[in-house]
Amino acid sequence: MTDTANILRQTTLTVGSGDAARDIAVITRIGTGPERPALVWLGGYRSDMAGTKAIEMDALARDQGLTAIRFDYSGHGVSGGDFRLGTISRWTEEALAVLASSGVKKAVLIGSSMGGWIALRVIQEARRLGLPFSIDGLVLIAPAPDFTAELIEPGLTAAERQSLAERGYFEEPSEYSSEPNIFTRALMDDGAQNRVLIGLIETGCPVHILQGMKDPDVPYQHALKLMEFLPLDDVVLTLIRDGDHRLSRPEDIAKMKSAILSMI
Repeated sequence: MTDTANILRQTTLTVGSGDAARDIAVITRIGTGPERPALVWLGGYRSDMAGTKAIEMDALARDQGLTAIRFDYSGHGVSGGDFRLGTISRWTEEALAVLASSGVKKAVLIGSSMGGWIALRVIQEARRLGLPFSIDGLVLIAPAPDFTAELIEPGLTAAERQSLAERGYFEEPSEYSSEPNIFTRALMDDGAQNRVLIGLIETGCPVHILQGMKDPDVPYQHALKLMEFLPLDDVVLTLIRDGDHRLSRPEDIAKMKSAILSMI
């Protein structure tokens, strides 16, 4: 079984046209059973498909003989495109294109941080567009839906608001990189058009949320709020008392893998 599941295919998918075209790097692990759902990694803001959790998801797929899909959003990792042009709409479009081009019929989405927001938008847009695949499960790790309006905007300083207005972006130090985080006015404005915490969210599949209670970036109360908008789904919330935002410790990875396995 694992011989087939060990085949990795690296491809590049062009999304958009003209000045909006960007080349998206995709790595697909080919599973043994097309009747089983594929695992699809949706990373966070400024993260990439070579991160610890993404690699561990791929390892789980290898061990289980499942198809696994990882990719980098435009402006991230090894994909093309300008990071500063990135928006939730743009990155959702790329996720949808990767899924549609993969040929998979069923998928479990594993969304980390911003990837949790992208996952919810993928479900909504796939349904609206009538795309030929189903989402059989969601595993959301420190999900940050609506983070632009809910988590960033309320805490903006006067200087940051001025920078947004005059320069079109503002910067803040990052705990995860020597380079600062950059948040553009386009990202903030587009985020307002992609909000999901404004009405009932119907995913049509089971949802498992993993959330650290010592997360400095996405407070665990945000996960509780998300649950309020998912009353129609089978939702499990695992609060990890000493967990941070990354949730990349061995014990955190074990919880992630267990949540994924429960979906397949």
